[in-house]
Amino acid sequence: MASLLPASMSRVAGTVKEFSLAQKTLALLGVAVLVLGSVLLTSWLTKPAYTPLFSGLQAEDASIIVEQLRTDGVPYEITSGGSTILVPEANVYDQRLKAASAGLPSESTGGYSLLDDMGVTSSEFQQSVTYKRALEGELAATIETMEGVKTASVQLAIPEATVFTKEKADPTASVFVETRSAAELSDDQVQAIVHLTSASLEGMQAKNVAVIDSRGTVLSAVGVGATGSSDKQASNYEQRVSGAVQAMLDRVLGPGNATVAVAADMNNESGERLEETFTTPEDAPALNESTTTETYTGTGGGGAGVLGPDNIAVPDGGNGDGTFDSETSTRNNALNKTTETTAIPAGSLNRQTVSVALDAEAARGLDLAALTGLVNTAAGIDAERGDAVAVEVLPFNTAGADEAAAALAEAKAAEKEARNAELLRTGFYAIGAVLLVLILVIVFAVRNRRQRRELIDLGERPLAAPFELDLPAVTPIEPAPTTSSIGVVLPPAPAAPVEPAAAERARNEIESLAARDPKKTADYLRDLMDEKVPV
Repeated sequence: MASLLPASMSRVAGTVKEFSLAQKTLALLGVAVLVLGSVLLTSWLTKPAYTPLFSGLQAEDASIIVEQLRTDGVPYEITSGGSTILVPEANVYDQRLKAASAGLPSESTGGYSLLDDMGVTSSEFQQSVTYKRALEGELAATIETMEGVKTASVQLAIPEATVFTKEKADPTASVFVETRSAAELSDDQVQAIVHLTSASLEGMQAKNVAVIDSRGTVLSAVGVGATGSSDKQASNYEQRVSGAVQAMLDRVLGPGNATVAVAADMNNESGERLEETFTTPEDAPALNESTTTETYTGTGGGGAGVLGPDNIAVPDGGNGDGTFDSETSTRNNALNKTTETTAIPAGSLNRQTVSVALDAEAARGLDLAALTGLVNTAAGIDAERGDAVAVEVLPFNTAGADEAAAALAEAKAAEKEARNAELLRTGFYAIGAVLLVLILVIVFAVRNRRQRRELIDLGERPLAAPFELDLPAVTPIEPAPTTSSIGVVLPPAPAAPVEPAAAERARNEIESLAARDPKKTADYLRDLMDEKVPV
């Protein structure tokens, strides 16, 4: 085994020496890539898996936790701008327990844990304030778990309880939200925050929750709700109606042959309307009925007369007999009473107008009355509300559309040319790489063929000095005499002298062959001995 190793190393060294400059460069690059890949793979396999220890930390808490990790010799990584600390998975729970024993992280929203520290001597004011802080902390912690929310702060305005129900005020809330990476909350997320906050406190309505983001944008206003301001509501309504009408017109006239403009007038005020309606039921009995009758019969006599001017009694001629009859009836009928309370939110539609322009060429032969009816239905026009629709047929200016189409075609052509150029460049690179590989293979094959031819030539060349091959001593055999054509026996011809330079060159070639391929050299010498030394 020890003898094989030097022989293998010598063969490898000899093979490397025979490489050309390009082959040596490729070999060095391959070895470098192999070593670098092995180092990276080893470092990746030996690197521990990191997991978050704490996230959303304040700077003070993060610095104390980092000092604790350095003291314990635990590797760590800091991400998210210093608010998240990562440690190896095997050390997570131990470090969390140590941080908890040290009261870290100290920054906390509290939540219902604030109620655990209240004593029996706490005043009613302290109890109410602590309860409100606990609700605010729980709501903030819940909102922070939503996707895209980094931090949240909730402020509740809870009115004091009173025995006067008419003076009772509704609670309100304000929510401040900071998003991650300048993200924007969707309308569904704002609705979720509003309803989550309003449902957490008795008597709170969704319209009394205000939501503001870190850029100062009002996402939900008190009295308006989570639908945004009146301008935003008007814009959303106009886009929705114009999109519906435009889609219908595109199906009728084709794309680009009609344009729609919608203007909506939204109400910026909110309020409540109370209506009471009384109706009489048909064929319903009376609830109660009473009749009072009064009768008086006198004997006549001097009548006192009647009152005249200035309240002076005037005799009536003495014709009265003193008889008096009176009857009074009272009936209470059943009534139907209907009480309606309507909340009028801000953003209700007061009036809208729809303007439609049709291309004269596309609208040729079109029934405008039928088309106007379709527009009225698609836009939800209410004539009593004052809505108006205008449909006009006008020639369209197609210069801009033609220029846009030409620009689009040019852009597509340029993109196609760029794509073809990129494909051509990639093809050239691929062909160049294939040609380079073919050239290297051809050079390597030619070099191997030349070396093989040299070995073949070396095998066919006679040995110059048999004594230098350490061959066993053999009794020389006298060559047989030859007979000339005239019958005279001629002495054997003397052997041709071997030049010392040729013998030295042959010996060097044999040594080189033995260093490269000992087995082949042994076979060669064995065949040579069989040919030169007959038994």
